[in-house]
Amino acid sequence: MQQNAASNPFSVAAYGDRPQIGLDVEFGADPASGAAFFQSDGRKHDDLKQMLDSNKDGLKLEAMKRIIGMIARGRDASDLFPAVVKNVVSKNIEVKKLVYVYLVRYAEEQQDLALLSISTFQRALKDPNQLIRASALRVLSSIRVGMIVPIVMLAIRDSAADLSAYVRKTAAHAIPKLYSLDADQKDELVTVIEKLLSDRTTLVVGSAVMAFDEVCPERVDLIHKNYRKLCNLLVDVDEWGQVIIINMLTRYARTQFVDPNADEEPGQNEALDADAPPNERFYDESSNSSSDADATSEDEATATGTATAKDKAKSSKASNNNSNNNDKDNDNSSNNYHIDLDHRLLLRQTKPLLQSRNASVVMAVAQLYHHVAPRNEVQLIAKALIRLLRSHKEVQSVVLNCIASMSGRRKIIFEPHLKSFFVRTSDPTHIKLLKLDILTNLASASSISLILREFQTYISSNDRPFVAATIQAIGRCAASIKAVTETCLSGLVHLLSNHDEHVVAESVVVIKKLLQSKAAEHYEIITQMAKLIDYINVAAARAAIIWLIGEYNEKVPLIAPDVLRKMAKSFVDEQDVVKLQVLNLGVKLYLTNPAQTSLLCQYVFTLARYDTNYDVRDRARFLRQFIFPASGGTTVLTEHARQVFLAAKPAPVPESKYRDSNNYQLGSLSHYLNMQATGYKELPAFPVLAPDSSVRNIAGYMQEKLPGESPDRSKSSSTKGAGKEAREKSFLSESEKSSAYSESSGSSSDSSSDSSSGSDSEQEDDQLKPAQTKTPKAPIAAPKLIDETSSNPTDDAAGASSATIPHNLNNNAINDSGTSDSGESSLYSGSDGDSSDSGSDSEQQQQKPKDSAEQKQQPPEPQPPAKSSLDLLLDLYDIPPIGPVMTPSLGGFLTPGTPMMPGQAALQPQQARNQIELVGPSHTEFKHKELLNKVSGHGLQLSYRFTRAPHLYSSAMCSIELQFQNRSDQELTSIRMGQQQLPPGMQLSEFAPIAQLQPQQLASGILGVDFNDTTHAIDFELISSGGSARVQLKPPVGELVRSVQIGESCHREERAKLRGMNEHQCELRGMQRDQIDLLALKQKVYECLNVAHTYSSPAEQLHCFAGQTLSSKSLVLLTLQWQTDDALTLLVNCEKMVIGSMVLNELRNALQLSFAM
Repeated sequence: MQQNAASNPFSVAAYGDRPQIGLDVEFGADPASGAAFFQSDGRKHDDLKQMLDSNKDGLKLEAMKRIIGMIARGRDASDLFPAVVKNVVSKNIEVKKLVYVYLVRYAEEQQDLALLSISTFQRALKDPNQLIRASALRVLSSIRVGMIVPIVMLAIRDSAADLSAYVRKTAAHAIPKLYSLDADQKDELVTVIEKLLSDRTTLVVGSAVMAFDEVCPERVDLIHKNYRKLCNLLVDVDEWGQVIIINMLTRYARTQFVDPNADEEPGQNEALDADAPPNERFYDESSNSSSDADATSEDEATATGTATAKDKAKSSKASNNNSNNNDKDNDNSSNNYHIDLDHRLLLRQTKPLLQSRNASVVMAVAQLYHHVAPRNEVQLIAKALIRLLRSHKEVQSVVLNCIASMSGRRKIIFEPHLKSFFVRTSDPTHIKLLKLDILTNLASASSISLILREFQTYISSNDRPFVAATIQAIGRCAASIKAVTETCLSGLVHLLSNHDEHVVAESVVVIKKLLQSKAAEHYEIITQMAKLIDYINVAAARAAIIWLIGEYNEKVPLIAPDVLRKMAKSFVDEQDVVKLQVLNLGVKLYLTNPAQTSLLCQYVFTLARYDTNYDVRDRARFLRQFIFPASGGTTVLTEHARQVFLAAKPAPVPESKYRDSNNYQLGSLSHYLNMQATGYKELPAFPVLAPDSSVRNIAGYMQEKLPGESPDRSKSSSTKGAGKEAREKSFLSESEKSSAYSESSGSSSDSSSDSSSGSDSEQEDDQLKPAQTKTPKAPIAAPKLIDETSSNPTDDAAGASSATIPHNLNNNAINDSGTSDSGESSLYSGSDGDSSDSGSDSEQQQQKPKDSAEQKQQPPEPQPPAKSSLDLLLDLYDIPPIGPVMTPSLGGFLTPGTPMMPGQAALQPQQARNQIELVGPSHTEFKHKELLNKVSGHGLQLSYRFTRAPHLYSSAMCSIELQFQNRSDQELTSIRMGQQQLPPGMQLSEFAPIAQLQPQQLASGILGVDFNDTTHAIDFELISSGGSARVQLKPPVGELVRSVQIGESCHREERAKLRGMNEHQCELRGMQRDQIDLLALKQKVYECLNVAHTYSSPAEQLHCFAGQTLSSKSLVLLTLQWQTDDALTLLVNCEKMVIGSMVLNELRNALQLSFAM
């Protein structure tokens, strides 16, 4: 139906009754809006002017709809201003509202014409319709002319006292406009702001605080008397207003309350976070001060005002505390700071907003807790931030940026959610880099094995910046966790044999940093890296190798002079950064081995003297004085040359690039950019002494009392027992605290209901008390260092925690998180999940005899309460992950415990000789081929490429990257796959539908196809809002194979089995062996066929390659052998005869085209 409407815009009821004669119709995305009819030609505007001058309200309304449609699409409609402004006096309310919308947009540009209607706007301020009054004020404030400032000021003052909350809200929005036009009106505007701040309507409060922030943020005295009202109304304010108010209250709290963490040492940061239970329930308060506040809430509620039923429900919903954790808090009560009750009110009233569906609100609460809350309460925000990671990628980017900044200081609160930061194949590159930085920050001795297995998978990605960052992250882990330094160094050395030059280059740079601290133990690696100088072309890697050789030249006395000789030969062709390191190498070798390197140094410095780059010339002129002084004798520089160049250098400390972002307020634009943006205001520091809190005491609200002052409270504690008061958290504890700050009206009825509810909860607690006291406390297994068979540090504890569920009524969060972690482990860790599950099962079996014995001795206990809606909303691990997770598919070179082979000169990982192992592709094509042109696709152009990466739906599927581009000038929506026609045996995994595609915008998707080892084309329908088109995709035979690695003996044995009809052979003549580069020959083979090089003969006369068909897993063995210097024999062995024949023909044509003479 939508397509029919798009193809026939006149079928729309609003416009179909009246034919559009003489109009050039443009088909838009939404014909009903009227935007499809507009062009910027004068003819159409004349028609609109005639409609606006008509006496019929219907024509005027239709014209205004079309004009607003033009504005919505970004087209200029300013020349219609005279015709539109005349209709401001229209009697039709719908026409008048649209006219005001137009005037708000163009009043600032057409000031002279707008001034002619000032009297009309003033009359509209008295209109009985609140929308007209608000629109008139909005237009008046948009006319930026100094002469009407008194008129606007009077209008704002009158509107601030309007009976309509919507008009008062508009008045608050007009205040910053007038202030920017005339700052001299500040005093009068502050008076209006003070009046608006005292408004009790939730619609007005957010706008009033916005005006306060814009005009007079230094007037905190205006906030004092409204502070408690703002806190209590916060949950009912609109989402935009919640963000504004929370940000303002954050700054207010930093100036009016002392630092709750001031009495703690800076080094105790991690220790305090570790004290708080990591699996605590999401909205539990673990601070002792909150316990004290709850203990006194019953007495305070009876003496002060009452809360509304709505506030009670919301606050009681958030009051779910874990009493088992309070004993430990009471033990450390001497170290806890009793924060101000107004401070506690702010934290308590903002905590439920962590459930908000708006990401900005959640981020605002998170930054409030980060900057203001006690350190052991900040863990509340962890799950809320993790929940935001399931939102759009723009939201993920901001949230991950904040988590990356927080994880360096508060890593303990994010460690239970480690798997939420695993990279997915669908993530953009900047999201991948943020998650990678977070994983590196969270790495610890207990989780490093799991993280390194993830990093091992990421290295096989096709995203080069991501792979480079992964290698750097491995280096950071190796430098920070000494237990895995050897493992990481071994894995990085294995990467030196990677086929991707950029991976090798990045590995060299990271190894160079690691060797600075362990060079004496691993100087044989320097020898191996020196051999790479002939193969690596990346300047940074070559410079790193030369620096290593120069720094530790005494460890390799035979190799260092030879490297200098090679670099002297290629000095002129090197990059500038390499030339500078060659000069340093020459100086160091001259100081340690002048007999062999003196002439080489003179030659290198002579070349550098006439280099084209002035940095190289300056460096040469500077360094020459250390070894070849102009005077010819000994100078001060020559005497101290060894101390300058050969001094021991400290090892570099790898740090996160988000470390400095902690200087900015969390969630701000400056924090995201890591630089101060225009308009940023620094967060004020906490005062040393708390200001007077009595300024916030006003009539109708409670008088503040410090904990322990009330005699009634002490009497209650003496009769009921201090221990019970500290542990009890009744159902209405939060609502009682909220009611203490609400207005006093009808206190007798509400207080009686509170007391009855409190007595009911006490009876329930008394019934549960015997069962709780008899139940022994189950021990929690300590995390152990993960070995090769474990997949998650929490899996072992999961079995024990799940086995003790019936005995821990108040520890539901620990049980839930343990179970979810073990369940999620099977989702994320691939094959490693089986071993972890078996381990947890064995622990449960060991717990069964103990549980049966305890159950015989104990009376039957009540079942734990069912999960509330809050728990179900925030139990993140019960939700399946969105998007595929990258699963390990290659070798385990980063597995802890892998020894480093001392004589490993070939730099190749040792494989079992008769084992077939999957390896990554040797070549990946990044160029897209056109599959659908813009004419056939109705403006949608489609191109594709084979990524040669394993598809996550099935290992038998080819992974095809589709690139969609909107080549039309209209927005395309709902791009998806329609009807499919697949040959028998084929399977297809569709790409994710694309919601919308703007003109010239690009989007990509991954299509998975199991071609069943055939080259038959697949036929499917591509549907978009522009139309549908049939697409045929036929795979090259080389993409039906994946590369495998086998030993030489295995290759010969398998080839011997595939003789006769399974063997295909041809001979290529006219190819000169001495003129063909071996690397170019291999590259051409890799481009045609996704195979891996297995081995070559010593004389390089025989070259063998191996692959495996995707669907049937049949081996494809390729052999290239030079029979003579001008005859190359191609031999293909494959169980699939058709595949083998097609591979031979494809490869023969490609080699003849490239190398035939």
